[in-house]
Amino acid sequence: MKYTNKTRVIPGFGLNMGIVITMLSVIVLIPLVSVLVYSLKLSPAEFIETITRESVRNAFVTSIGCSLVAAIINSIFGVIMAWTLVRYEFPGKRLIDGFIELPFALPTAVAGITLSKLYAEDGLLGKPISILGIKVSYTKLGIIVALVFVGIPFVVRSVQPVLEKMDGSYEEAACMLGASQRQTFFKVVLPELRPAVLTGFGLAFARGIGEYGSVIYISGNSKKEKTQVLSYVIMQKLGYIDYAGATAIALVMLIISFLLLLAINIIQVKQQSRVNV
Repeated sequence: MKYTNKTRVIPGFGLNMGIVITMLSVIVLIPLVSVLVYSLKLSPAEFIETITRESVRNAFVTSIGCSLVAAIINSIFGVIMAWTLVRYEFPGKRLIDGFIELPFALPTAVAGITLSKLYAEDGLLGKPISILGIKVSYTKLGIIVALVFVGIPFVVRSVQPVLEKMDGSYEEAACMLGASQRQTFFKVVLPELRPAVLTGFGLAFARGIGEYGSVIYISGNSKKEKTQVLSYVIMQKLGYIDYAGATAIALVMLIISFLLLLAINIIQVKQQSRVNV
């Protein structure tokens, strides 16, 4: 039988669409709407006052700033890691490739506890670093380290498929025309990787803003040192039974994440149009 676009391996559009809408509603839409509903219990003045308090402002600056720095670091080293895994053959390659997924599989709380002890002043890595006068645990630097840990897989897994499909003849042609390795990378390779890198950057950035488990221990949660993150402030307000205040902050985080994902989708659509052309 000749295959046509009308052929369906799993028949029943109505049933399938019903399952999709139900799952999307229960898992995504209803929780998001509940955030909006609780936030609307505050008047506009109360909403602004809640999200502009000093502790909340500092948490926004800390979460967004550290997530941005971590996402930039992940973008640079994620490309290097993806390049190494795709372009070179070496013993243990499959094992290293599997380790990339570890931050996804490892409970974030376990990662946070491990990193905080590892980088403490008496820790295995923290002790030699502290001799240089650098403190990691219970500082913003520690938050960045934790966010790099949880965000690096997003960049690697976004860039890796693009590198695997990239035709090496373009690089060869550039070299034959006299381009240096630097010129070949920035003029030939990087333009092809840019959408994937931006996608990985956006995903890592969005994940970092809302991260809780991996940063809650290593940050120290100090209001004086301004190491409180947004997720911790939300948990504090929930502990005080301030649901409206917690959802107000969550709504702002939701808007930021939505804008990031919208930007990622636009980049992907433009890249797909570019490839099709």
